[in-house]
Amino acid sequence: MPRSGSTGNTGRMSHSGSTGKMPHSGSTGKMPRTGNTGKITPFTGKVQRVEFGKPKTPMEGLSVIQKIRITAVAVIVLLLAGGAFFLIDGFKIRNVRVEGSTHYTQDQIRNMVITDKFSENSLYLKYKLKAKKIENIPFVEHMDVVIEDRTSIKIIVYEKAVAGYVMYLENRMYFDKDGIVVESSKDVVPGIPEISGLDFDHVILHEPLPVDDPRIFKEILSITQLLNKNKLDADKIYFDYMGDITLYFGDIRVALGNGDYLDERVTHLSAILEKANPMGFKGKLHMESFTVANPRTSFEIDE
Repeated sequence: MPRSGSTGNTGRMSHSGSTGKMPHSGSTGKMPRTGNTGKITPFTGKVQRVEFGKPKTPMEGLSVIQKIRITAVAVIVLLLAGGAFFLIDGFKIRNVRVEGSTHYTQDQIRNMVITDKFSENSLYLKYKLKAKKIENIPFVEHMDVVIEDRTSIKIIVYEKAVAGYVMYLENRMYFDKDGIVVESSKDVVPGIPEISGLDFDHVILHEPLPVDDPRIFKEILSITQLLNKNKLDADKIYFDYMGDITLYFGDIRVALGNGDYLDERVTHLSAILEKANPMGFKGKLHMESFTVANPRTSFEIDE
């Protein structure tokens, strides 16, 4: 049945202005978003990378030959480092013995031989001394260094045969058995007597004393050797113009004569002084005519 007001019924419900879809005012076919610019806002937070699996070692990816080369180099470096340490520490000198030195202490001789850090190594020291001898040391002719083992050495000192010294310009001029001046010093060396009564007008180091008769030096050496043999330490040996010899021991003067029978006189002098010194004698002991056959002496006491 027709409804009142219906005209041109086509069999479908009609809607004024209908397009067949539900109308939306200003619709573009998509759901609108207020303020949308059409771009995605980037994520500004930190992202932690996560890797899966076992990490690679430096050797991975290398060929067998490369690995062998690297291993060989590492072994060589370790061997060289170990060898260097052994040479430095294994041959370091820890024990030093000194023989034959009367003028210098053991520490002084040691410092003359071991002059730097390198010299503390026995191998280096051995070849160093082969290349260059130790020279120009006062009262020392030369020194030998014996390598006893890797850490021990022995220093043998050969001293110059110093016979005595003369005073010249307030210095002590030490000379050897030939009268050659070997050292100039203000220091007193124990066991080496002063020689007085010699005439000279100048002294030159490393040259003979300019005396009238050079044979006097052999006599001086003979006397000093006799004194050392009998453990006598004379302060001074005096030669007068006639060649007579006087020895000085503190407050006691010993007249030995002109040099005859020196061995006999000096040998018996030791026993005489052993008795005279504790008694505090001061004066002159006359031994000019002393012999084994005629052991006569006299003591002239100072007033």
